[in-house]
Amino acid sequence: MKAVTWHGKGDIRVDEVPDPTIQQPTDAVIRVTTTNICGSDLHLVEPLAAFMNVGDVMGHETMGEVVEVGGETGDLRVGDRVSIPFQISCGHCWMCNQGLYTQCETTQVRDQGSGAALFGYSSMYGSVPGGQAEFLRVPQAQFTHIKLPEGPSDDRFAYLSDILPTAWQAVEYAKVPDGGTLVVLGLGPVGDFAARIGKHKGYRVIGVDLVPDRLARVRARGIEVVDLREHEDDLGDAIRDMTDGRGPDSVVDAVGMEAHGSPATTFVQKAAGLLPSALAAPIQKAAGVDRLAALYSAIDICRRGGTISLSGVYGGAADPIPMLTLFDKQLGLHMGQCNVKRWVPEIMPLLTDDDPLGVDTFASHRLPISQAPEAYAKFRAKEEGWQKVQLKPGLVPSEG
Repeated sequence: MKAVTWHGKGDIRVDEVPDPTIQQPTDAVIRVTTTNICGSDLHLVEPLAAFMNVGDVMGHETMGEVVEVGGETGDLRVGDRVSIPFQISCGHCWMCNQGLYTQCETTQVRDQGSGAALFGYSSMYGSVPGGQAEFLRVPQAQFTHIKLPEGPSDDRFAYLSDILPTAWQAVEYAKVPDGGTLVVLGLGPVGDFAARIGKHKGYRVIGVDLVPDRLARVRARGIEVVDLREHEDDLGDAIRDMTDGRGPDSVVDAVGMEAHGSPATTFVQKAAGLLPSALAAPIQKAAGVDRLAALYSAIDICRRGGTISLSGVYGGAADPIPMLTLFDKQLGLHMGQCNVKRWVPEIMPLLTDDDPLGVDTFASHRLPISQAPEAYAKFRAKEEGWQKVQLKPGLVPSEG
């Protein structure tokens, strides 16, 4: 089958790889109909490259049709249309019973000190082949799936595996009071959805970014925006001027480790990337490797007694955190990988009605899988219009 594979820093290819097979009775295999390029996939291209191996299959936003099941996959049947959560979870361990599916005790990657295994996301999370391919093996398939209704097109459910629940959890974790104000830092796909969800819930939402078409997309939804290019040195003051001098009740950081405006840490990341993986990986895990400009901004912007919700991916273990400010401002901090199935019952009704979140038109590009390398390069470069890319294995280049 064809699959999107990692071959080195900045080197993404489409290769022929073996078709997946049932290896355990809890496995299933799906034929992929839609798979997306996620912003966190870009972390694997450079900052987390030390944890990748040549030939690793990329991708963790996947949906399709079940074509084969093992003997212990519950009510999953061949022919079922499914979305596959990006984390692999059993559904019956203690953590899963708490709704903490990203901490599943059955699939935890203990040799890396990590939580549940993830599709297509490096040795830190189990080196499980990802879904940017024609077929995907799904471990723990008795729980690691979301059955989808017949009828609506893939576009209605293409984001249910990751970014839509991630944005929903980010807003829930932000604990915005009724009638409150939410600032969203970073208007990539997750931040864009978080802004839409906040508005849908009735909050005042202010989105912040420096990419013109991202700002335009969110502004077109009737959401206030702040252009970081105009306020790079006074963002906190600009936001406070919009919020009675106090700051917003809540801030979502939807940027993460590749934040703009952290030149020193960018240098550390790039320098570590020049080392062999065996040397670079410990540096990337143990050193303060994150670009924390967005987090620092969130701490500055949020009002005293407010809440910061981190949905952007961070990886550093020794980053300098302004604990005095966090303590003095009495800020709440809530973070973590999204527990996808925890939020599906709340999200699904919005995908089967009049599309209040605009999922039908959310994708900027729908491409055949053969064009993945070009799409990665353009998405990573934030080229104009490249907001969210769907890869469709059944699409031929002439249709793209």
